[in-house]
Amino acid sequence: MKSESSTCDVFVYGTLKPGEANFSAYCEGKVIAQTPAYTWGDLYVLPVGYPAMTEGNSKVQGMLLSFNDARILHSLDRLEDYQSQRVAELNEYYRAFVTVYSLDNRPINQAWAYYMTLAKVKQYQGIKLNSSSWTSKLQTT
Repeated sequence: MKSESSTCDVFVYGTLKPGEANFSAYCEGKVIAQTPAYTWGDLYVLPVGYPAMTEGNSKVQGMLLSFNDARILHSLDRLEDYQSQRVAELNEYYRAFVTVYSLDNRPINQAWAYYMTLAKVKQYQGIKLNSSSWTSKLQTT
């Protein structure tokens, strides 16, 4: 892990990835490094226009974003509708610390990632992706 306590790594797999809908508003100009990466989970496409990752055993590809200020989590938590003090079932996503790997299977670092419960995915009528990667181009409306 990095020694600077003020830096913050976040694994993103959906609308926060570079080129997707929320990157410019939440990450652009704040990211000090971005690395293609994966972590373990199951990836779902939701009819509402964004993906969800649940705990699971499949590779979920995304980007490891490094920020020089851990306060970025405040705005990301608001976007993901996560409040640590709120009853878990009322959160849209929950935040967990995970190991993130390079695309050639080497552990890179630990990072925050946003997960959705399987119950919430089912509530949204999410469809499990066979692909390890989500893009807004996958949405069919």
